[in-house]
Amino acid sequence: MLPINKIIPKAIIFLLVVIMAGTTAKAQTTQPTWWFGVSGAANFNIYNGTTQHLTNTLTTPTAFHKGNGVRPYGSILMEYRPKSVVGLMLNVAYDGRGGKFKDVVAPCNCPATLGTGASYIAIEPSLRLGGASGLYFFAGPRVAFNVNSDFAYTQLKQPNTNSQFSAIRKSLVSGQVGLGYDIMTSSAANVNKVSISPFVSYHPYFGQDPRSIESWNISTVRAGIALKFGKATKIITEVTPPPAAQHDFVFNVRAPLAAPLKRRVSETLPLRASVFFDEGSTQLSPRYITLTSEQAASFKETQLQDATTDMTGRSARQLNVYHNLLNITGDRLRANPEATITLTGASRAGRSEGTLLAENVKQYLVTAFGIDGARITTVGRTKPVIPSEQPGGTKELVLLRAGDRRVDITSESPQLLMEVGGGMMRPVQINTTQTNPMDSQVVMNIDSASQLLKSWSVDVTDDKGIAQHYGPYTRDQESIPAASILGSNASGNYKLVMTGETRKGFPIRKESTLQLVRQEEAPTVGLRYSILYDFNKSDATNAYDKFLTDIVAASIADGSTVIIHGHTDVIGNDAYNMQLSRDRAHDVQRVIEAALNKAGKTNVKFETLGFGEDAGNAPFDNNLPEERFYNRTVIIDIVPVK
Repeated sequence: MLPINKIIPKAIIFLLVVIMAGTTAKAQTTQPTWWFGVSGAANFNIYNGTTQHLTNTLTTPTAFHKGNGVRPYGSILMEYRPKSVVGLMLNVAYDGRGGKFKDVVAPCNCPATLGTGASYIAIEPSLRLGGASGLYFFAGPRVAFNVNSDFAYTQLKQPNTNSQFSAIRKSLVSGQVGLGYDIMTSSAANVNKVSISPFVSYHPYFGQDPRSIESWNISTVRAGIALKFGKATKIITEVTPPPAAQHDFVFNVRAPLAAPLKRRVSETLPLRASVFFDEGSTQLSPRYITLTSEQAASFKETQLQDATTDMTGRSARQLNVYHNLLNITGDRLRANPEATITLTGASRAGRSEGTLLAENVKQYLVTAFGIDGARITTVGRTKPVIPSEQPGGTKELVLLRAGDRRVDITSESPQLLMEVGGGMMRPVQINTTQTNPMDSQVVMNIDSASQLLKSWSVDVTDDKGIAQHYGPYTRDQESIPAASILGSNASGNYKLVMTGETRKGFPIRKESTLQLVRQEEAPTVGLRYSILYDFNKSDATNAYDKFLTDIVAASIADGSTVIIHGHTDVIGNDAYNMQLSRDRAHDVQRVIEAALNKAGKTNVKFETLGFGEDAGNAPFDNNLPEERFYNRTVIIDIVPVK
């Protein structure tokens, strides 16, 4: 066996040869943080010191001093390698420290030999220092537990002795230093990493006295190879893309040449058959118009049909009709003595209070209009049949609950219902003057504005260079009354310049032109219909399908223009409400178009818009629950052939 001063250089040379054979690849993945594997090695053991007293009953005549041997080493291992150069290693191993002492001669001139199979279970934690090159160094303690203390002693003219050393230390604490090299055998792109790692380490004799008697000690040079496995992650290479082409915004303007600033309108106003009660009160709200029995005797629903007050964007006249709901109901019940109704009161305070709300409505109809109480059924509920507040909802509950504190009026008597069926209350006909009708609005559209622009504005300049500024806006669609642009002019040609800024800070500019002619009042009478939606609904009920087909579509002459505009209340997100209003408007157009095609009317122009909760175009304010309910609507304006 070679002496230690020759074994160590040869082991290091062996390791360097293996390292030179390894290759490195350009990483396309991260390096694993945790590695697991196995290792195998040869322990080159060097014995020094003295041993002679082998057992309690056997002492050799001549002491043994030096020796060596090669024994196997095998471990399971774990490594922790963070991104820094410092890491940790742990090996749990079978550690063979056996060998053979150099032969001696007893006084009887008898040759004697001594060999040992000493072995241990070793726990070897180490500090690991390494970088990206693969080369690493390690050092740490070794805690070993003896599992074999056998020896074999022979002496000429004496029987052979195979036994176990006495005074064997059950555990040893020593140390080691070493170096290794990780050679990756898996591809750079593979996340499943495999490494073959040759290594060499030196275990000095400090702490390696196998016995508690005498001076025998062991030094070891270990050389071997470890097989390691780790899980990496893909490196996402951030490639800076070339500058994206700026979105080519499309800016278009819709406006009629002849802008009617007023139009006589015959409107079919749906009745929202609900009476809303103020929080904390069970009495009829003073905003509802109530009559004495003498006044009720002369009340006729037809009194509400002719209106001299102009209809603006928010129609006080329509709301006035609705606030006569109890009087309209009383007049209809009085005119149709066979008709009956059901009043369903709803209150979060409980069914009894809901019944009280319904009874108070009944009491008014009985007292003011003389309706037989037997014709009116009252029901109490905690929530309406179709509530606004939904289970699990947490936002804007005050507004939603105000809409659910109400009495709903329903009937199965045909005298009170629309002739198209479906449970709709018969609407009220209103003849009035509409100011700034929808076909006089200048509607501006810029695609993707709500997603891509911080804001945008429009400058409108006439032939004389007089400019008007509108904005800033944030939505895809906005409208300006033609009357606002015309001012006192009878007509005008205008240049529209839209300017804005993208969310990335780039300016944009688009241009368009506009020609307007003032028309004080349209010579034709327009028709207006409305349908109402339940909270957060976008599809019309079957009853409205029949109404849209049999009533609305039937009143559209070939060649007409149909302007459909959807609206919502202010409850909910602005962008969501905008889309909801568009869905409602397009749902109505779908039903009407199908009916027109079936009737052979193909020369009808549609202009379908969604305004969401836009206060500038909302039919009503949003202060009262009935206003919010009436804002959940699609309005259909039929502009006949000029």
